[in-house]
Amino acid sequence: MKTFDYHNVQLLPEKCIIKSRSEADTSVQFGPRKFQLPIVPANMETVMDENLATWMAEHDYFYVMHRFQPEQRLDFVKSMHKKGLFASISVGIKDSEYDFINELKEANEVPEYTTIDVAHGHSEFVIQMIKHIKKVIPETFLIVGNLGTPDAVREIENAGADATKIGIGPGKACITKYKTGFGTGGWQLSALKWCSKAATKPMIADGGIRTNGDLAKSIRFGATMMMIGSVFAGHVESPGEIVEKNGKKFKQYWGSASAKQKGEHHNVEGRQLLIPFKGNIADTLLEMKEDLQSSISYAGGKDLMSLRKVNYVLLDSIDES
Repeated sequence: MKTFDYHNVQLLPEKCIIKSRSEADTSVQFGPRKFQLPIVPANMETVMDENLATWMAEHDYFYVMHRFQPEQRLDFVKSMHKKGLFASISVGIKDSEYDFINELKEANEVPEYTTIDVAHGHSEFVIQMIKHIKKVIPETFLIVGNLGTPDAVREIENAGADATKIGIGPGKACITKYKTGFGTGGWQLSALKWCSKAATKPMIADGGIRTNGDLAKSIRFGATMMMIGSVFAGHVESPGEIVEKNGKKFKQYWGSASAKQKGEHHNVEGRQLLIPFKGNIADTLLEMKEDLQSSISYAGGKDLMSLRKVNYVLLDSIDES
C-alpha cells in the first residue's frame, strides 16, 4: 500500500467560519474526563514524574505516569486522590502486575486511567492482562498499547480495551526499525489511518510528532489524543538535571527500551539523546493550543472534529526553505 508520514502530508484549508481563532475549542473528552488539549506527555522516565503529573492534572491536562518505579505506584495513586486529582498509571504484563492490580482493589485506590504499556501490545499475554484488569477493577478506563495494525486494534478492543495506543518505534529515541526490521517508523501517519479503519474506540497516536502541525494531521487521520515524548522533554518541570554543553543547556532524554532505562544491554531498542532546554511547559502547551486553534480555523470549523473532514495532499518531498 502507499505509505506516508507527517513530513509529506499537507492539509487543505476550508472556508473559515469563526471571526477569531481564539473562538476555536481545543478541548477533548477522553474517557470519564474532559481535557484542555488532545495531548499527553509520553510515560517515560525523562518526561513524566509525580510533580509534573500533579501540575498536569491540576490544569486539566491528561497524563500517564510511567511504570519504572513499580513499588511507588500505589502511593502515587493515593497521593493523587488525596489531592483531589485523577490518577493515571502504567502497568506491564509480568506476573507481579496481577498482584498489583489486586492490591489496588483491596486498597480501594482504583486509578481513573490505566495504561498497559508494552512495546508489542498485540500479544496473548496483554489480552490476559486486559481481562484481569476488567475483572478486578472494571471502573478504570483502560488504554492498551502499543499497536500498529488494524487486526491488532480489533482484537485488543474486543478483549476489553477502552482505547488503544498506535505506534511501534516511530519516536525520536526509538531504533526499533533498525534493530528488528519491524514497526511504524517512517510511516506512522499511514499506520494511524490504517488502524482507524478498524477502531471503534479512541486511539492515541504515539510517536513521530515533531511539530505542532503534526497534531492536526494526527486528528485528521483518526487520533483522539497524541502522546509526545521529545517535544515534551527538556522543560523546567521535566525530570532530570540540566546539562551544559558548549555553552548551551540541555536535558537528557532516553527511550523506554534503551540500555539506560533497562540498566543492561539486552534487547535494546532505544537510545539516549540531549534535548535543548525549553523553559516552562506551560508556554509550550499555550503555543500548542494557539496553533491548534489556528488549525481549526483553517479547517473551517469550531472544534477539533472539524479536522477529520479536511482534504489533504501527499508531497514527494518537502521544501524546507
